Amino acid sequence: MTGVETRSVVRDSLFLLAEIRIEQSAETHRVRVRNLSDGGMMGEGNLRVQRGHRLTIQFRNIKEVSGSVAWVQDNRFGISFDEEIDSQIARRPLQGGEDLPTGMVERSWSHRAPPAPEPKLLRKI
Repeated sequence: MTGVETRSVVRDSLFLLAEIRIEQSAETHRVRVRNLSDGGMMGEGNLRVQRGHRLTIQFRNIKEVSGSVAWVQDNRFGISFDEEIDSQIARRPLQGGEDLPTGMVERSWSHRAPPAPEPKLLRKI
């Protein structure tokens, strides 16, 4: 792997737990969330999933989120959410007596990588 970051979405490394249910199953599995963005997550755990599986994910502070498995490697897997979430809400500690926010947001481009510069403005080195 190179040292160049090619992803267009900012991801934060963190340690959260989430409950995941594979579609068509009533059983839930607790997994570790290793990184989380508004559009997806990387999870780790003893969950046997395959690329394309449909899932429902429950984070703290956020209502259930649907998504699909994008990739699997050993006991880690990537999930692409059907709708963007506010990933910052998932990180907040639970507060007693508060109504839980939905955590769903309108599509935002503020977390995306900046646009590429105009080629004519680049100089050769």
